[in-house]
Amino acid sequence: MSGPSREGSVMPNPLKALCAALITTLLAVSPAVADQSTVEAAADPVRVMPLGDSITQGGSIGGYRLDLGTKLRAAGRNVDFVGSLADGPGSMPDRNHEGHPGWTIAQIDANVVNWLRTYTPRTILLHIGTNDMYGSDPAGAPRRLSALVDKITNQAPSAEVFVATIIPIRFADATVRNFNAAIVPLLRAKAAAGKRVHVVDMYPAVPISDLPDGIHPNAAGYSKMATVWYNALASVPGSIGDPQQPGGTCTATSKIVSTWSGGFQAEVTVANPTASALNGWTVRFTLPGGHAIGQIWGGTASGSVTVTNVAYNGTVDPGATATFGFLASGSGAPAVGAATCASP
Repeated sequence: MSGPSREGSVMPNPLKALCAALITTLLAVSPAVADQSTVEAAADPVRVMPLGDSITQGGSIGGYRLDLGTKLRAAGRNVDFVGSLADGPGSMPDRNHEGHPGWTIAQIDANVVNWLRTYTPRTILLHIGTNDMYGSDPAGAPRRLSALVDKITNQAPSAEVFVATIIPIRFADATVRNFNAAIVPLLRAKAAAGKRVHVVDMYPAVPISDLPDGIHPNAAGYSKMATVWYNALASVPGSIGDPQQPGGTCTATSKIVSTWSGGFQAEVTVANPTASALNGWTVRFTLPGGHAIGQIWGGTASGSVTVTNVAYNGTVDPGATATFGFLASGSGAPAVGAATCASP
């Protein structure tokens, strides 16, 4: 009797010790694990799919993707180009895309659902139609593009779909102009219906002098395309994530409120994510070449472009926001470059 009694009294002690150790370990490790998962989730890159034909593929120089990637990284954007193809110089950090040389709108349409399912892009950059311009039915290309965009938005309704007017073709300029003129109202109607479709006016960005073969841009032309894409992306919050601002005390997010021929209205929201009130703020951003601010409210503008608070909105409590707006005029696509914010 005494043996079993002693065993019965001894057994719980190691179990209790083990349980206590496990609890201590969990209490010590769980916050770190939680923090790690939070950091990893926050660090997930925004998946961007460059989609189109050889102008998206860009040959051995990587097309617009090279300079666009550089601009995004310089702005602190955590972006991952996605797609089944990889082209460009070996030194190019991110070479993936869905740019298929020689392909028409119909060919992209036949494959796009599988690509969207496989790569689940958050943002899509679509420049397609060039090969349709010298095909058998250029007049039907706007209808085909409209159907393609519908297929994309139906398959990926939460994705931001940026659709470019196509760049010039030296020997088919009138056909290109007709195509571009036809697709813009179709695309704007989709946006007005609530679809996440954004028109990017790429045609005026690349002069024919930057098309050595009359179709494909040289490095200078692709760099101009990259600037137009970047400005368009930066104008749509979330399309390329939020800029990483180590040590920053505030954030700034811009949006285009309305557009018209030769100008646009924009609004910028300043947010305070810290635990202390902001006592003044300064926001910096860029505008497309040739654009200038003509009128501003809720801030004072200087340079190209720096905006500081006015008296009534300089103090921003923790978790609160302040806004300013402006009117800009100029040629080209309306856009507000990535905005940064600092507080004294």
